[in-house]
Amino acid sequence: MFYEGNQELSNFLGWVSIACWLVVYSPQILENYQLQSGEGLSVSFVAIWLVGDLCNLSGAMMANLIPTIIILGTYYSVCDAILLFQIYYYRWKRARRAARMLLADGPAESALYDEASPLLPGDGHSEIPTKKSMSKDTLKFATALLFVFGVGLAAWAVDRYIHRDSPRSKPEEVIEWRSQVLGWISAALFLGARVPQIVKNLSTRCEGLSPFLFVYAISGNTTYVLSIVAVSMDIKHLAANAPWIAGSALTVFLDLFVLYQFFCYRLEDNRRADAAAAAE
Repeated sequence: MFYEGNQELSNFLGWVSIACWLVVYSPQILENYQLQSGEGLSVSFVAIWLVGDLCNLSGAMMANLIPTIIILGTYYSVCDAILLFQIYYYRWKRARRAARMLLADGPAESALYDEASPLLPGDGHSEIPTKKSMSKDTLKFATALLFVFGVGLAAWAVDRYIHRDSPRSKPEEVIEWRSQVLGWISAALFLGARVPQIVKNLSTRCEGLSPFLFVYAISGNTTYVLSIVAVSMDIKHLAANAPWIAGSALTVFLDLFVLYQFFCYRLEDNRRADAAAAAE
C-alpha cells in the first residue's frame, strides 16, 4: 500500500499544500499588474528564491522523492521566473514611456512626469494618509484560505477516487550526497531570500507587496512539511527529506515576520490617517 497507514493523511496534506502553492503567486502577480510595477518585490528575494527552487527540484528528482515535491518544485520555478519578468518588464515599460515624454515635451516635462509617477504607491510626498481596514483584510485572508483548503480537499477526493482500485507503490527514497547537497543549498537559499525582502520592506513599508503571498506561503509550507512527516517517522525517511523539511519549516518563521511588518506599517498608517483627520 502507498505510504501504508498514513496514506490518506499524507495525500490530503499534500494536495492542500499543492492548492496553496498553486495560488500563492497569483496575488503578487495580480498586484504587480494592477500597479504596473514590481518594485514592491526585492529582486534579490525573487532571484535567490528561483535558484533555491531549481536546486530543490534537481535534488528531489535525484533522490526520487514523493511526487508532491517534484510537482511543486517545477511550478515554483516557473512562477519565480514570471515575477522576475514582471519586475524588469514594468521597469522597461516605464523607461520607454519616460523616453517618449522626453522626445515629445522636452526635459522639463519629462522630469515632472517622473516625479508625478512614483515606482510605488506611497512614494509621492503629497499623498494624503488614508485609513486602511485591517479587519477587512483579515476576513479576506480567512475566506481565501478556506477556499484553498476546499480546493485541496476536492483534489484529494478526486485523487482517492481515481486510485481506489489501483493502489500506487511507494517510490524508493535514496540518500545520496548530490541530492542532499542540493537540498541543503536550496534550504539555505530559501532562508536567505527573505532577508533582502525584509530589508526592502523597511524603505517601501510593504507597499506593492501582497500579504497573500506570505499567507499562502506559510500555509503551503506548513502542510508541505506535515505531508512529508505524515508518511512515516522512520529515521531513514526523515533523513532523506531533511533538507526539504528544514527549508520549508524555517521559512515559515521569516514569512511570519514579514506579515508582522505588514501589520505594523498598516497600524502606523491608520494612526497617521486618524491624526490627519483630527487636524482637519
